[in-house]
Amino acid sequence: MIQERLKELRAQMQERGIDIYIVPTSDFHQSEYVGEYFKARKYMTGFTGSAGTAVITKEEAGLWTDGRYFIQAEKQLEGSTVKLFKMGEEGVPKVEEYVKDHLTEGSCIGFDGRVMDAKSGEKYAKMAEEKKAALYVKEDLVGNIWKDRPQLPANKVWILEDAYAGRSMADKIADVRTKMQKEGADIHILSSLYDIAWLLNLRGGDIDHVPVFLSFVSIEKEQILLFVNPQILDKEVQDYLEKNHVTIRPYEDIYTYAQNLQKVKVLISAEETNYRIAECIREHAEVLEGENPSLMLKAVKNETELKNTREAHLKDAVAVTKFMYWLKTNIGKVEISEISASDYLEERRKEQEHYLDLSFDTISAYGPHGAMMHYSATKESNAVLKPEGFLLVDSGGHYLEGTTDITRTFALGALTDEEKQHFTAVCRSNMNLANAKFLYGCCGTNLDILARGPLWDLGIDYRCGTGHGVGHILNVHEGPNGFRWKIVPERNDSGKLEEGMITTDEPGVYIEGKYGIRTENELICVKDEKNEYGQFMRFENITYVPIDLDAILPEEMSAKERRELNEYHQMVYEKVSPYLTDEEREWLKTYTRPI
Repeated sequence: MIQERLKELRAQMQERGIDIYIVPTSDFHQSEYVGEYFKARKYMTGFTGSAGTAVITKEEAGLWTDGRYFIQAEKQLEGSTVKLFKMGEEGVPKVEEYVKDHLTEGSCIGFDGRVMDAKSGEKYAKMAEEKKAALYVKEDLVGNIWKDRPQLPANKVWILEDAYAGRSMADKIADVRTKMQKEGADIHILSSLYDIAWLLNLRGGDIDHVPVFLSFVSIEKEQILLFVNPQILDKEVQDYLEKNHVTIRPYEDIYTYAQNLQKVKVLISAEETNYRIAECIREHAEVLEGENPSLMLKAVKNETELKNTREAHLKDAVAVTKFMYWLKTNIGKVEISEISASDYLEERRKEQEHYLDLSFDTISAYGPHGAMMHYSATKESNAVLKPEGFLLVDSGGHYLEGTTDITRTFALGALTDEEKQHFTAVCRSNMNLANAKFLYGCCGTNLDILARGPLWDLGIDYRCGTGHGVGHILNVHEGPNGFRWKIVPERNDSGKLEEGMITTDEPGVYIEGKYGIRTENELICVKDEKNEYGQFMRFENITYVPIDLDAILPEEMSAKERRELNEYHQMVYEKVSPYLTDEEREWLKTYTRPI
């Protein structure tokens, strides 16, 4: 099937004189996760992971993806003729390097300009110019051969009340205009769906588990334009927008609007605006490339968001703790599979007040499946759990109060010494970072060693960041904060840690063919003492679920580490126990006991 699709695409390429065709994982907004309509890379390669780029030449097809997906990609690409390029590995060229090496004078690079970000598009345009090659970006070739392509999503939009958003749309727009003025911008075109939803205090449902809606926004000095399918706006939303002086225009009109801008300075984020929009602006206006003014405003949560987020995490902790109790007391007695475990956890979340949706597809991975960082159980792969080994569950929920992301690895029975040693090291890693005290000005890159240290001591590492920022009823992954020991330009996660930012803390061990272990909490960055050396910062841990003591080797931990784990578990018990049954409460007392 994949080979046939590649053949059809190559025929399209030949008709247009295209030698290299690039298919990124993206929509018209450079979203991390995309709706079914936009899964062109999956259609062309068979690889279902959330990140990756396909490059097709006349002779070869390649897929580039990161370390989270190496194992999965190897399996899914079997028999497809698509070659896997493991990003970041020694000797593996970057996508741009590969394209440059295969580009010759008179040849042609092609991609759909609406799904390529402006920054990358400009690189390819420059590359083509230097090599005296051509650029073909006006057509979606995959769309030409994808006959049963799903429709563009059109789900209803709803208003996030100020009581949950913490600030009104008008206040947020005023802040953005102030930043625009500092940048010398007359107009700001906003393409990021997360930023648009945040700015307008609206949410939607156009991407699975990401409550956003397909739209563009243009902020001018005197007016605001929202480019959107009007059918997704009911009367309440239309009235709300009108009251806030927002003019509604058809979604697809963004390109003619950008083309018609005359002699003005237009601020865009080149990483989050598509190449076609940027080129349309450049016809008669000046492009100012910079970060979206909303990026930092959104990342630093306001007091209402922080207060509500703590409530969301308490609800989520109750759901996950109830799940842990059920799993621990039923394993080996009734049949439980990866999927049935995931379903049971989802039902516990649904019981919580103001629950909206999962914040991403639950990863429920038993045994060797846990070594695939983003494993997704299918009917074919669905493993039945045995009273031995590990079950890794990475999950989260959206509530009206906020968004959660938590991973716990559960011991289902007997464990090897190696499994316990690795689990204990991951626990130490997680706690080391959570209990950090640091001077203001640090980025996640400065602190990442605290998490990796106990694993590096064992000669072990994990091929991903240690943590990411978390959106507020938005994308569970949010920049510019994160924890990663080296800066990866494609990932906006090395920003300075500011008071009010929320970041995950999720070190892990992944032994291919055997097991995976990950422990993930969410941390709020808060101020600590201020003295002659400057402002010190620390983290407030807002994930309240036990770390499985059945897998811990206390003798592998220092007295300080044991104390920190005991204090954490005491907090878990105090917060969660009032919401449990008597049986669950007694069980929790055992699983939060001092060690």
